[in-house]
Amino acid sequence: MAVQAHATAKYIRTSAQKAGLVMNLIRGRDVNAALATLQFARKGVARDIEKVLRSAIANAQQREGFGGDVERLYVNACYANQGPSQKRIRPAPMGRAFRVVKRTAHLTVEVAERRSEAMSAVEAEPTGQGAGATMKPTASKRARGAKPKPKSRKTGAGRKKAAGAASRRKATRKQTRTAKS
Repeated sequence: MAVQAHATAKYIRTSAQKAGLVMNLIRGRDVNAALATLQFARKGVARDIEKVLRSAIANAQQREGFGGDVERLYVNACYANQGPSQKRIRPAPMGRAFRVVKRTAHLTVEVAERRSEAMSAVEAEPTGQGAGATMKPTASKRARGAKPKPKSRKTGAGRKKAAGAASRRKATRKQTRTAKS
């Protein structure tokens, strides 16, 4: 079985949305390519994500069953969850006050070891299903390319209000035309 390890950094002073933009760049990549990407990323949060990735790599190296080759590790999953937000008040003109929300995020990076070619070939063979067994494809919710269901039309009071407003607009247009002539 492939070795998996993760690392988490909590209360990082950035929004989860901004961190997610950088994490999308490294998801699924080899760890060396991910580290190079983070090193040259122009976002400030890339430094924090790089630290978390290095920690996840170190955690994977300490796991029992690790092959010892860091080259086989890749970023299996990475995500940024929203942490607690600090609410502050900024003075505004005429005695008013604006609220400032200072957001935090929890960054998680999970690395896994890629399987070797020999291991993946052994696992690809069907076991216990017979020689001619085939797998059933899973059914999707909607066929690819099919049109979505139409939205429901207004019914009841909402339709009556819309119809009434349209007829009033038509009536006022007619009155202004006759008044101008």
